[in-house]
This record gives sequence, structure tokens and C-alpha cells, in this order.
Amino acid sequence: MIKGGKPSLLTFAEKCKNILASNWQGYLNTVKADAQGSKGEIYTSKVRYFVKRGKPYIWLPQNDIHNVNTMIDERGSFAVTSPFPGPLPNFLKSIKKARLAGESLKEVISSERSMIEKFSYSVSGILSSSSLGATCRGDNLPELLDSDKQYAVLKFNPSSCMYIDSNGGTHEVDLEEVQATKPDPLSSYTMSLIDGINQSEARRRALILFCITHLNKNAKDAYLLSIDRKGLDVLGKVLGPIRSDGSREYEWRELRLAFREEAHTVETFCRQLVEMEEEALKSISNFSGI
Repeated sequence: MIKGGKPSLLTFAEKCKNILASNWQGYLNTVKADAQGSKGEIYTSKVRYFVKRGKPYIWLPQNDIHNVNTMIDERGSFAVTSPFPGPLPNFLKSIKKARLAGESLKEVISSERSMIEKFSYSVSGILSSSSLGATCRGDNLPELLDSDKQYAVLKFNPSSCMYIDSNGGTHEVDLEEVQATKPDPLSSYTMSLIDGINQSEARRRALILFCITHLNKNAKDAYLLSIDRKGLDVLGKVLGPIRSDGSREYEWRELRLAFREEAHTVETFCRQLVEMEEEALKSISNFSGI
């Protein structure tokens, strides 16, 4: 389902907003401080957060050193990565106010769960294939409310934003553009959808067919890397260029598959995925004369 006309790629601002909206944990960096003032050293730890009106609210245990640091020195940074669920991390490594905040968090969790209950069979089928623990934020954040620990909540107001791509390239992103950008409608379910597809042999075979039929790439394996309303990013094992001795070897390469129409709901995303599978199978059948 290759789409023409409008660009099929997201802007860096859209990518940043989607990463923030699809994850629930990141690394908070603050300047070490004590009663005498700032020490100049950096303290880093993994923290949980949720997003409300475009701003991350970070939950910290009351005795966390970040609380002391931010009272004395307000400088800090927050790093969130694009989540890679299920088998993807190991595979990629092998190849290369508090009560009000609590009520807001409850609303986020409740909203996501109620939406999941309304999904059709095709959507729930993919989500149910996702491995335990690599699901939506609503399944990972409740422990913040249920835990006996006491938390402080920090509202993070960024002053700059940087996007780091898969090759390590850095891209300064206009903060006003990020703030004006809405998160992708699929971002809340990104991890579950990616993992559900990668954990299914049938869906993985479909990704291979997509590479062959839609992109004309001779692929022998494929993983789904990311999704958004405009399409899919696939990591495909495809034939590389012809070498000087005439040989060719398979290599892993990032590929982009665009939708004909933007998927503004999870239902639309799954419908287009099924349509792409049907088209790919039909194309293969016609080619083989079946």
C-alpha cells in the first residue's frame, strides 16, 4: 500500500513527540547538590513518568537525591528512548502536585484500558500476541499508585530538544514545533502492536512479503521496528549490492512502508495491515501462476 502525494515520513518534532508519548520511563539527569550548594557532578537514574498536556510528569521516591538536587540547582535533562519491546533489544544488539497527578495518572490508565476493551477481534488478536510486560503504559504504570512507597512528582519543562537517530546522528529540534505537535494517535499502543507483530510467525512472514512485493526487495527475514499513522519502519534482511567478484550477501537494512491513507486509529492501522497482507499474497500468487 504505497501512498503517493503527501510525505510519508514524520518530522523530527513528530518523532520526538511520539517517543515521549509511547514510553513511560526515561533517564533523569540532575546536578548533584547539598546544603552547601551545587557540586557540578551529574546524577542519573531511571524514572517513571506520564504525559499530560504535552508535558512529562516524573514520579520520584521522596528520598530520591533528585529531589534535593532540583531544590538547589534547577538545571537538568530528561532522556527518553524509542521503546524496543520483546525480542528486538537483544536482536538489535547482536547486529550492531502529587494527589492531582495521581488522579491524572488514573485517568490515563483508565482511558487506555477502556479503549482496549472496545477493540475489534483483529486488533485484540495482535495485542494478545504481545509478550507479558511489553504492553501499553496502562499495564506498567499502576504500580506507581499501588506501591507503598511515597512519591514526589516533578513537572518537567524542557528548554531544548534533541533527536538522536538510529545511526547516532543528532538533530536539534525547535522546541516550539515539538510543543505544537500532537502525538501520533497510535503512540499509546506502539509497543504492544510492535511486539504483537514480531512475536507472531505469521505476521513476521507478512513483513517479508511486504519487502518483496511492495518494495521489490529480496528479503529472507524481517522485524517491525516502529509504527506511526503514516506507515511502518521494517528491519529487513535483504540482498546487498553485487560485489566485485559477482557475489551478493544478505544484510540488515531499515526500510520504510507507507500507507495509502493515514491510520488515525488502531482499528484503521490493523485494517490496512490486513489489506497489505492480502495484496502481498495475491501478488505472490499471480507471479507464481497459482
